[in-house]
Amino acid sequence: RVQLVESGGGSVQAGGSLRLSCAASEYISSGRCMGWFRQAPAKEREGVAAIYTGGGGTYYADSVKGRFTISRDNAKNALYLQMNGLKPEDTAMYYCALMPSTWCGTGQWETWYEHNVYGQGTQVTVSS
Repeated sequence: RVQLVESGGGSVQAGGSLRLSCAASEYISSGRCMGWFRQAPAKEREGVAAIYTGGGGTYYADSVKGRFTISRDNAKNALYLQMNGLKPEDTAMYYCALMPSTWCGTGQWETWYEHNVYGQGTQVTVSS
């Protein structure tokens, strides 16, 4: 089973930027849906963004549109989340996710499903 490892979290002030990275233990072929979730204390897990590894499709939660950018480097087998204009409400543990290909185009990517593959998470803290 593939393993995902996130990195790049940290503490920043409001308005700052961070870039999260996700490395996979084996090559992720094109034709999969990969994404980022987050969970803040006492809150439900939330789908943040997703990308179709076959090219073309990116998807965002309304709360991050215009501020976050998801990207994939197939050559490096890596997934990224560039986060700009960070707000205190973005404070959460962020998780990388690998999902079935069809989830990207149907909105299912926003659903945390225990049988998908997730990393251990990286903490993002934004202070006001």
